[in-house]
Amino acid sequence: MTLDRIGPRDGTPGPARNDRTPVVIIGAGPVGATAALLLARRGVRSVVLERHQDVYPLPRAVATDDEVRRILQAAGVGEEFAAIARPARGLRLLDARHRVMAEFRRSGHGHHGYPQTSMFDQPELERLLREALARRPECVLRGGVEVTGIGPDTAGPVRVTYRDDDGEHHLLAEAVLGCDGANGLTRDAIGAEWEDLRFEERWTVIDGRTTADVRCWEGVEQICDPDRPATFMRVGADRYRWEFRLRDGHEPLRELIAPWLSPSYDGDFEVVRETQYTFRARIADRWRSGRVFLLGDAAHLTPPFIGQGLCSGLRDAYNLTWKLARVLDQGGDERLLDTYESERGPHARHVIRLAVALGWAMTGGQDGAAALRRRVLAAACRIPGLTEAAGRDLSRPLTGGPLVRRRTRRGLAGTHCPQPWVSVDGRRTRLDDLLGDSFTVLTAADPWPSLNALAHGLGARVMPVTGLDDDGTLAAWLRAGRADAVLLRPDRVVMDVVPAGGHDFTDTAAWASLLHTTRSPHPFRRTAEKSLLRSAAR
Repeated sequence: MTLDRIGPRDGTPGPARNDRTPVVIIGAGPVGATAALLLARRGVRSVVLERHQDVYPLPRAVATDDEVRRILQAAGVGEEFAAIARPARGLRLLDARHRVMAEFRRSGHGHHGYPQTSMFDQPELERLLREALARRPECVLRGGVEVTGIGPDTAGPVRVTYRDDDGEHHLLAEAVLGCDGANGLTRDAIGAEWEDLRFEERWTVIDGRTTADVRCWEGVEQICDPDRPATFMRVGADRYRWEFRLRDGHEPLRELIAPWLSPSYDGDFEVVRETQYTFRARIADRWRSGRVFLLGDAAHLTPPFIGQGLCSGLRDAYNLTWKLARVLDQGGDERLLDTYESERGPHARHVIRLAVALGWAMTGGQDGAAALRRRVLAAACRIPGLTEAAGRDLSRPLTGGPLVRRRTRRGLAGTHCPQPWVSVDGRRTRLDDLLGDSFTVLTAADPWPSLNALAHGLGARVMPVTGLDDDGTLAAWLRAGRADAVLLRPDRVVMDVVPAGGHDFTDTAAWASLLHTTRSPHPFRRTAEKSLLRSAAR
């Protein structure tokens, strides 16, 4: 289905070309489409410009984690994605003879309420995201267009120039999200340069379909063989992926995949895609200029060894969109947007460095220290508890900043709230579906007056956790974090904490001025702002 130039479902036209629109998103891949949906849920209109007329048909990303599944839930496609996802057991490291060296198991129910690892087909994900865009009156998708210019970088709206079959057109945007990949023009438009994190290898990627009895662990297998490093995983009922580091000379496909098939098998095998990639590790030296932002592969590139390339891009979208909506429509201060790169940059760098380290260790590399690294890896895998620790959530807590109070040992600030199933009025639902898209105060007891006053000023919901979740997950989480209450941001990160025995949040003054300004708020916002700032002054 082609979704070129989709307008609102009621038949009214979308933003006119040469007109002004709140947000222009360049690129309708998973990151751009998810960003548009997250903005739409907050009432922010966007135009998505995409050079392809339809979904890119060949598979690329194949793995996601439980945090990103929670983001897809927030974008409104959680149930649809569940229908195309396949939970995976985790990661196994195998030696050259395919003997297990180590196993990093991933849980079937993670902190965010989903399997910690899920396999999927990217074209299917892109298709359901585009179908969701078509249902949102706030989103307009224009396919088959080429973006040719962004700028100038001024205090006013950003001009985006694009070309289609009818000629050249312009849009004036309050903000531009560059989700146009590693080779897009947005990074050049803001003057960003790549920082090389020192990894570059050529690999061949093979996606195949077969009814053969493929030897499979139902997880990811990494072959730690310096002569023939490889990655293998099952993606669907009859879909598989192999990745091999390239050697000189041609290598027949059947020889490459032979270790996973019976020697006598001579049946069907359809190559869905066979292509070559250069795996790189890079991060942009700046992610923002004015109201133009970089997301996903436009901002960072990671080798695929821990399956976090697409995940990092969707984390970018979730982090930025609620802040942008706050600034555009809810009186948030412009400085709020500075926290996008300061929060996401360190995590993206951490993930890239982890992928590089695992890549060098698992594949052996190509230098004189390869043998030593393999011996160290084999020894490390025998350390009790290490494999369990390595299999934990890759989303580290955010460090202290304007939107995260200073973190203490065992403290909850900067971490994500768990997402259990909860029961309300006899109805069972996931926590985030109950909370909606706003700030939330979770309390271990009935709320007290100062807590209610602050929540009112912020427009946050106040929710006691006692009896809310079926198994006491939230109450136990608060007890373990020594907190009587927590303030959750819209992306479910803990922004501030009322310590056990305390009466008020501890760092209100740091974030109150970012979330509200004096520039033309709606009447109800004036009342909310005064209440919030009074609370901050206490």
